[in-house]
Amino acid sequence: MAGKTQIHKLYYHKLGTPQTADKMVFGGEKTPRRYINGSVTEDERFLVISGANTTTGNELYIQDLSKAGSPIVQVVDNEKNEVSVLDNVGSKLYIETNLNAPNGKVVTVDASNPKPANWKDLIPETKNVLRATTAGGKIFANYLKDATSLIEQYDMNGKKERSIALPSVGSAGGFSAKKEEKQTYYTFTSYIYPPTIFKYDIATGKSTVWKKAGVQFDPTKYESKQVFYNSKDGTRIPMIITYKKGTVMNGKNPTLLYAYGGFNSSTTPGFSTSNIVLLENGGIYAVPNIRGGGEYGEKWHLAGTKLQKQNVFDDYIAAAEYLVKNNYTSKDYLAISGASNGGLLVGATMAQRPELFKVAFPAVGVMDMLRYNQFTAGAGWSYDYGTAQDSKEMFDYLYKYSPYHALKPASYPATLVTTADHDDRVVPAHSFKFASKLQESQKGPAPVLIRVETKAGHGAGRSTAQVISEQADKWSFMFQNMGVTPYQNN
Repeated sequence: MAGKTQIHKLYYHKLGTPQTADKMVFGGEKTPRRYINGSVTEDERFLVISGANTTTGNELYIQDLSKAGSPIVQVVDNEKNEVSVLDNVGSKLYIETNLNAPNGKVVTVDASNPKPANWKDLIPETKNVLRATTAGGKIFANYLKDATSLIEQYDMNGKKERSIALPSVGSAGGFSAKKEEKQTYYTFTSYIYPPTIFKYDIATGKSTVWKKAGVQFDPTKYESKQVFYNSKDGTRIPMIITYKKGTVMNGKNPTLLYAYGGFNSSTTPGFSTSNIVLLENGGIYAVPNIRGGGEYGEKWHLAGTKLQKQNVFDDYIAAAEYLVKNNYTSKDYLAISGASNGGLLVGATMAQRPELFKVAFPAVGVMDMLRYNQFTAGAGWSYDYGTAQDSKEMFDYLYKYSPYHALKPASYPATLVTTADHDDRVVPAHSFKFASKLQESQKGPAPVLIRVETKAGHGAGRSTAQVISEQADKWSFMFQNMGVTPYQNN
């Protein structure tokens, strides 16, 4: 399992021809990159290539396909920032970037001389993080406002036409269509709003329900509210807490605290059918937007990377302490959950504060921070984590919080480690080693188990039956170890 995935290749394949006739366009040994993406603009004039060696930042290249033999032109020659081609009108390129704009902006430039020095701001940076799409000859700016969606419509000259009315506070995604389309579609969801697809009339701004989810769930019986709390260093962190209306805050509610906190990834409100089990049983689902994510732009992301990674764990611990202090739950009814980088979060946090939690669910986690970069895709995570080979300071910092290395004899929460035998992103060896050492280090009465899914990977590609089986095991493990007897839906 020690092989690395690091030399991607972009090929041109002509339909109807054998794969052996494909021509390599970019990458390979000449231009070794771990992550390469290629796309073509809607008018098929430009090939757009993104190249990167880490999960943050990318180079940008374009090739004018309207002229035979035209070269691949480098637009951005470093990987320090995110940059992508959003659209084009003739030779005018619309580029989305966080270069000199940590929260993102849209710029324009002529393809004949596309270097950043020639960029002109079209939709300037704001205090909210931007993700843009195009549909019907319009630009849709999808802003994150305290980790929830705010959508604005602009014309191609950068003039704001309207803010789009959403059903409530939550997450909206979509707003993508070809230039000639009159309508576009988007999905709206929240922790208590099952995913619903809306048809949106671009000219009038009117939204109509196109398709509802089939799940049997009554949102009016539940409440989802956003609170703010202070982390260890005083940083203000948002958290959304969801529960059944009328729930008595007596410190005895089974609570699941979920977070991710890394790779500029934003955790936004989304409905989960599995979480209905918790909510119907009087439980609480809490999600803090901790540092390391992208909820407040690149500065928020960087505040949870490398030698600042402890901020992420401090934010998570402070969320748990807020829930206990405000009587939502107590340490006897509090579970923590996270996957991948979130599995690292759970592992590091339970190693630092084992007495604060009753149950822990570290899933497909990065548990050995000294050697993670030696396996499969691991080297690409160095932008966030740093590596033990960088310096003695980095080695010492990683060694201190690395979940596998941080475990010492103590009374740990009941723990169900989960992984899969074919996970080629975070190899299962991380979970195997962590579970083994945790079993050795456990001095309390709580069980330490590992659940290994077979013929499955990092999370995707599992059958519905596999997903249901794992969720049933998770909730059973949580309720059993909290002494909670689940009841039927009423």
